[in-house]
Parts: sequence; C-alpha cells; structure tokens
Amino acid sequence: MRQYVGLLEKMRGQLDEQGQVSYRLILGKEEIELNPLLGKQLSLQCEGVIHCVACKRLIKKSFQQGYCFPCTQTLAQCDICIVRPELCHHRHGTCREPAWGETHCMQSHYVYLANASGLKVGITKGSNMPYRWIDQGAAEALPILEVKNRYVSGLVEVLFKKKVADKTNWRKMLQGKPDSIDLIAMRDQLLSQLSVELDALQAQFSEKIVNFMSEAKVLRFHYPVLEYPITIKKADFNDQGILNARLLGIKGQYLIFDQGVMNVRNLLGHQISLSLEGIELETLE
Repeated sequence: MRQYVGLLEKMRGQLDEQGQVSYRLILGKEEIELNPLLGKQLSLQCEGVIHCVACKRLIKKSFQQGYCFPCTQTLAQCDICIVRPELCHHRHGTCREPAWGETHCMQSHYVYLANASGLKVGITKGSNMPYRWIDQGAAEALPILEVKNRYVSGLVEVLFKKKVADKTNWRKMLQGKPDSIDLIAMRDQLLSQLSVELDALQAQFSEKIVNFMSEAKVLRFHYPVLEYPITIKKADFNDQGILNARLLGIKGQYLIFDQGVMNVRNLLGHQISLSLEGIELETLE
C-alpha cells in the first residue's frame, strides 16, 4: 500500500479540447491524478497538523481557508476588497501590500456570466480563465467585458448584481448538471438593460475602462462524476481523523464520496495522508 503525505492545497483542474475536466490532488510536493481513482476506495487521514498557507508557520487554527490570524490582518490577499473588489483602496495609497496589488489587482480583469447552479455574474483575471470556472463547478461560462483593473471590475459587477446573482448555490451545483442557459442572449439582454448605468460609470473616468468582448465564445465543462448525491451531507473524518470512502466524483473544489462531500478549501494547509489498498497512483513531478 502506497501512501502520500503533505500539506493540502487547492485541487488543480485542467480542461481538454472536448471540455472534459481532469483533477490533481496536491499534497505538498505530490500531485496525484484523481480521475483514475473514480469508483475506488480511498483512505484519507487528517493528522491535526496545520500550517498557514502563506507564511507556512505551524498553527492551531486556520482562518479564511488556510491562513493564520496575523496573515489575515496584514496580507492584501486577505483584505475585504478581495471578496468585494469595489472596495479596493489601492488608488488611495492604503493597500496593505502595494506591490502585490500592482501585480494582482491593477491589471485587466474580466466580467463574466456562468452557469453552475443557475445564472451568475463574476469577475476574474485573464490568467485565471478557465480555472476560475472549474473551481466554481460551472457547466458553462462566457466572458463578456474586459475592464481596466480589479476595482473597476467590482464597480461593473455591482451593476450586474442588480439583475443577476453573484453566488453559486453549491448544494445545487453538487446535485447534478444545471439546465443549459443561452449565455450570449443573456449577455445581450443584460447589457441592454444596464446600458445607461454602464455609460454613467464610464463617464466617471477620463480613459476607456470597459471593452465589450463581442467575439468571445461560450466554454462548456464536463466533470468527472460517476454519481451525484441525492441529498448533500458532509463527509466527516472519524475520531481517529480517518475517512474511508469511495470516490464518486470531483466538481469545483469538492470531492464527492459515497459517504458525503468534502470541500477541499476547508482543509487547506492541513497535513493530509492518502493511501489506497492495491492501487497504484499516478503522480506528477
């Protein structure tokens, strides 16, 4: 029986030309192909050891999906503007890490429509496409606007949130494929409904801040799922920190087991061991 041990990171999703998604489980330096393990019995152990995903120091409790408390108070990536970009204060000279802000926020972003549990609006950097949508478990997605920076993307998103949701219903997402939506038709409808507000927003800036992505095409995603759960429940470790369960699927950042679902984000920075009886795992250097 081969065993892999390391600090858990977000799963890495890849998309092929047919829209099929494949996943790798990241345990420290190990990258383990998960798709071949569908239908197999896995043994996961959470050893109670946690390291901050940023500073790597040993901690007793993590916050904001893997950070130590001091990092949540000092890192720009933990500031409120990460989840509410319209509150970005970089332009005022008060960013926690100005250099980080220049690299990650003060560059082109994209406003998109996606369908994971129904129509939603969101924002992302170009380098995050299509991975952002894979992380959300989206069945289809369409970038609609390119904007100047993260702050502007937040202002545009606020306008769209008056018409459409900005959150995914993760329970509904994990219960099956959503009904298809004509994202191009919805894009055109929303842009028409918000044309006055978008023009007013543009008037606040001296340079052009929004480009319409008229040539963008809808991307569609097919996830490695053998069976969707009828009811959603959490897959729990036992008193010894062990979970023995059969892997039925992977979608978003969730592992779907015959005993429930596990959100990998909730265990980021935890030391996890993975072992299988009589199965050779494929790893990537």
